[in-house]
Amino acid sequence: MKKVLSVLLLVAMVVSLMAGCGPSIEVQGTATNPPAAEGGASEPAADGGASEPAADEGGAEAARAALTFAPGTVLRMATGYNSTKTGLFFDAETAGSGITLADGKTYNAGDLKPTWVAVEEKLGMVFEDKYQGNSASNEFDYWKERLNEVDMVSGTAAKLNENGVAGSMVNIAEYLDQMPNFKAYLEANPIVRLSIVGDTATGAIYFSPYFDGVNDIERMPLMRTDWVEKLLNGEGEFTAEASNTVAAPVYQPYMPTEGSVTVDVVTPDGTAVEQVTKNYDAAGNIIANMNEAGLMDGVTAVNMLRAYIDQAYDGYYGEKRADLFIGQNAAWDADELVALLRCVVANPQTLNGTDSVQGLFSREDNNNQRRVDMFRFAGTLFGVRGLESRQDYLYVGADGAMHDARQEAETYEALERMHAMAEEGLLSKSFMDMSEENSGTMLENDLGFMHYDYNQTQTILNETKLQADQGEKYMAVMVPVARWDDGTGEQYFRFTESWRSVKTDGWGISVAGVGDDTDKLNAALSLIDYAYSPEGQILMSYGPDAFIKEGETFNFNGEQMPVIADATYEELWSLASGNYTNYARYYLGSTLSFVKSQAFEYQCTHEVGREGAAKISNAIALGTIKHPELAVAENSWYTSVPTVLPTTKQENDSISGYTDLTNKFNQNKDGENILINQIVSGYTDANMTDAASSADYVANSWSGRQYLQLKQDAWVRALDYYNTLG
Repeated sequence: MKKVLSVLLLVAMVVSLMAGCGPSIEVQGTATNPPAAEGGASEPAADGGASEPAADEGGAEAARAALTFAPGTVLRMATGYNSTKTGLFFDAETAGSGITLADGKTYNAGDLKPTWVAVEEKLGMVFEDKYQGNSASNEFDYWKERLNEVDMVSGTAAKLNENGVAGSMVNIAEYLDQMPNFKAYLEANPIVRLSIVGDTATGAIYFSPYFDGVNDIERMPLMRTDWVEKLLNGEGEFTAEASNTVAAPVYQPYMPTEGSVTVDVVTPDGTAVEQVTKNYDAAGNIIANMNEAGLMDGVTAVNMLRAYIDQAYDGYYGEKRADLFIGQNAAWDADELVALLRCVVANPQTLNGTDSVQGLFSREDNNNQRRVDMFRFAGTLFGVRGLESRQDYLYVGADGAMHDARQEAETYEALERMHAMAEEGLLSKSFMDMSEENSGTMLENDLGFMHYDYNQTQTILNETKLQADQGEKYMAVMVPVARWDDGTGEQYFRFTESWRSVKTDGWGISVAGVGDDTDKLNAALSLIDYAYSPEGQILMSYGPDAFIKEGETFNFNGEQMPVIADATYEELWSLASGNYTNYARYYLGSTLSFVKSQAFEYQCTHEVGREGAAKISNAIALGTIKHPELAVAENSWYTSVPTVLPTTKQENDSISGYTDLTNKFNQNKDGENILINQIVSGYTDANMTDAASSADYVANSWSGRQYLQLKQDAWVRALDYYNTLG
């Protein structure tokens, strides 16, 4: 089964990576698969829709034979994702007294997970558990002074590169001619190699990259769409027996207050692109209108927003005004969102039957790793690059140079606007005081309206936390229109910086660990090469054959991909409440590193999640949502910043001394981030009293300028190296 599917997956991955826009997750029909209903998947092809590979595999097998090692060679693996649950071996909590999975086998604590049992059987190596259950960064730090005790180790790309330059990690590039699968992957996708090269003088690669999906949108705005419909749709005026008073206005207009703005949207039927006009001369700016009106009750606010939509869009949305926010033809902007949030928080009696409802929240309001999604969303709302970067806060400007969002006034101006929203009570109380609240309880208790997050993991809450039979619905909505300058002058369009590429974590081979043992080195290299083979990519995404329907595939992005077994799907829900990522990592042992196909995740996405994501994917395909490219783009503003830049050991030593840049802008769970602090409390540092002084202080007092120059130097070297790849 895997051999048949492997060639198909290779084609799918190459097409996905080389495409100019993100792959659509909406499944279309083929000759063997009739078109699916809107937002759904096609039925699997009866014959599997695949054919035997035509390519001559002999050459690859011959090259592979050069990486010979003794059967039973032991690899000591300090590898996993971020906890004891997400390693290669079952932990006691997950396995309990023994757990029987969909393959019919029972696993106990300390046993290899199914994916890695299959790897042992396929490749003939043996894995020994050394993983401490840490995040990649902390796991590497644990082993840094004792790398002789492990053969492969998890780490951040930056740390693996830094220690590779210092001689502690094996340079995988030296063995590419013996790694046909990994070499072919890099040759087909040179931008990937640019993202992982650790030394441009030698082309050294010190880790195997991890892709959690590739060349597709990552985070999306998510809304209680039934609430939007309840407030905005229908004939005549909105009425309610009770509402609260809208808070005194603090937020000021971001969009124009006069004239007009024309933007591209997808037609309601999703087949084409058309233009809609925001006519401020006819309707005014909704925020300016509300602010001028002063204090009002929630009913008045809703009717003011309804009238604005009718007038500004000249009746384009008709009685389905909610489509401004939730439709395929949505065209909402930050001002319109703030107006909607004002209506939401002032009408809890209508929305949840209480006297309180929360506006924007984060997945875990007391977890810094999730709270930072609030400033990421700010970048999307207010047209600021670098707040959702693949590396630190960097982005490539239209001038071709590296820029750092922390050193630009526009960043702090956007956060000023977020703070104004916070002062109006439009951000959740738990976000403001860091109390223990999460997206599940927000939705389960009808407390929260909206957040910015991953589609699959959050829309499964429709199944577990919401009452669909009562019309409750939480789904992804279109990216907002904002004012962007891509080097061609300021324009109003939709752009997302949340674009999947090489992740910041990977696995490296320890020089001290493998030592002079050629068997160990070849086994580790063989593991990496196999993981990038078409067959290995399926295994690392789906788990072993027992978890897949034999002979059945479905059409995903124009390619036939495996269908998960019925027992796998049932187990996904019984063990992980529908969360594909947790199920794969906790129980199968897949999706821990290397390449993850989203085809498995798609099958596990709630139908509401597929509906919202399909609209966004369609907009990306039709060009109404722009995004970074996994290439050195003609307009460099659209070039995705590499996950790692090839800084030298001396440069890394300098950067490690810039502790303020690390500590003040921390994105880890227990860290602290001044960008979040500004959203909550405004400017609190005496040296940072406005946008200009904040950017200047970071640049000149926290070593920002020196940091950026080192990154710029590395970027120039990376480009020079890229040009040698042809």
